[in-house]
Amino acid sequence: MSTTSTKEKIADLKERHEQLAKGGGDKAISVQHEKGKLTARERIDIIFDTGTFKEVDVFVTHRSNFKGMQGVNTPSDGVVTGYGTVNGRLVFIYAQDFTVMGGSLGEMHEAKITKVQDMALKMGAPIIGISDSGGARIQEGVSSLIGLGNMFYRNTIASGVIPQISIIMGPSAGGAVYSPALTDFVFMVDGSSKMFITGPQVIKTVTGEQVDAETLGGSVTHNRTSGVAHFRSANDQECLETVKELLSFLPSNNLDDPPVFEAPDDLNRINPALDDIVPDSANKSYDMRDIIAGIVDNGHFFQVHKEFAQNVLTVFARLNGKTVGIIANQPMHLAGCLDINASDKAARFIRFCDAFNIPLLTLVDVPGYLPGSIQEFNGIIRHGAKVLYAYAEATVPKVTLVIRKGYGGGYIAMCNKGLGADQVFAWPTAEIAVMGPEGAANIIYRKEIKAADNPDEKRREMVEEYRTEFANPYSAATFGYVEDVIQPAQSRPILISSFEMLENKSDPRPAKKHGNMPL
Repeated sequence: MSTTSTKEKIADLKERHEQLAKGGGDKAISVQHEKGKLTARERIDIIFDTGTFKEVDVFVTHRSNFKGMQGVNTPSDGVVTGYGTVNGRLVFIYAQDFTVMGGSLGEMHEAKITKVQDMALKMGAPIIGISDSGGARIQEGVSSLIGLGNMFYRNTIASGVIPQISIIMGPSAGGAVYSPALTDFVFMVDGSSKMFITGPQVIKTVTGEQVDAETLGGSVTHNRTSGVAHFRSANDQECLETVKELLSFLPSNNLDDPPVFEAPDDLNRINPALDDIVPDSANKSYDMRDIIAGIVDNGHFFQVHKEFAQNVLTVFARLNGKTVGIIANQPMHLAGCLDINASDKAARFIRFCDAFNIPLLTLVDVPGYLPGSIQEFNGIIRHGAKVLYAYAEATVPKVTLVIRKGYGGGYIAMCNKGLGADQVFAWPTAEIAVMGPEGAANIIYRKEIKAADNPDEKRREMVEEYRTEFANPYSAATFGYVEDVIQPAQSRPILISSFEMLENKSDPRPAKKHGNMPL
């Protein structure tokens, strides 16, 4: 009886690994490349530090006896799972392989994903999921649906414990799209990424509506209109590099702090350019990003949800090498008003930062909530309350800087003292009041204006009187609602000092299972 030698067994092992590394085979890989897409393993190679990725469940394949699956080869069952380091820190990953049955999700495919989800949670490390799949594997019937539920459950349990990042690098359709939706950040790629619950053909059959896949669920749609996605890139390579940059701002888990970088930027840097940014006219706009760049380390910041609800900015940056989350009104869009989408955007970002020990800096120039019947009919009260809830719930250090307008409910919503700000500063250009001078003067001085020989001139006089007496930062400062009115140029060192003072902040709350956020 002949026996197989050790060398032969090792050669067989190597051959098996080589075959598995090809996924669906050379032809399928060529088709993937022709579409401008990288393969699952090529994507993994870009994300992880060279030589650190360790694949798990390499030899897993389907075990289905359903019709159409007998004898079908599914290398690694269409998903590559494992772990490695990104800039020296442990990260877990699963990457669907479209070259194997279109990356469809079957029982074992999903079991591999849930296993690596469990590993990431136990190890307290971020997890990245790369979606490139036609959806649930129809040939495996209900078994493929149970696995999706297991994935969603783990997404939810891990929420607020470890960062979860989803990268859509192909189709993501049907129930499978809910896994990315449950994670913290969603990345998409122009041209190749598609997300929708029901595709164009189903919509046409059921409703008669005709819409193409790109319009329905492409990267532009979900970054600009729906807000489902947070980032949009031109290609796979650019997208993966952006993911790595995001990770550099985040801690590994909710018991950890974000990584601290040695800051080459002087913490005491004075920036005279900030003194000239705010226009003399309250009706003129400016770019809030110029203020952010003038304050943070090296002028560098990382914008989240860049194309969605642009009237509010949500940004990661560093002050003296330490991560901060910045929420800021953007006067260039809707005058910086809060509306439904901006409220959702800000609230979600605030809650993420609070969950992962990232201090919050709020830059205020808000005339209020956006008025109008459309906003009211669609629930601006409910959506706007999310921002109030998120700020009040947050226990991380919260510092607020009022740049210009701070009016009424919008001022409260942008983390004023009453909502729990630890320290509030204001520039001398700040106007903190119940409403703007024009509206307030029309109400307070209505009789005087009406009785005047020249009502228009009297109105202008009353507006200036109100602005001088009330619409300034000093009135709020006399009541202790503003710690100090500061020169814009000195904002950076003052903010850094404030956050350093708050570093060991403790803010215990009543014991409860969880609150009931106005969703």
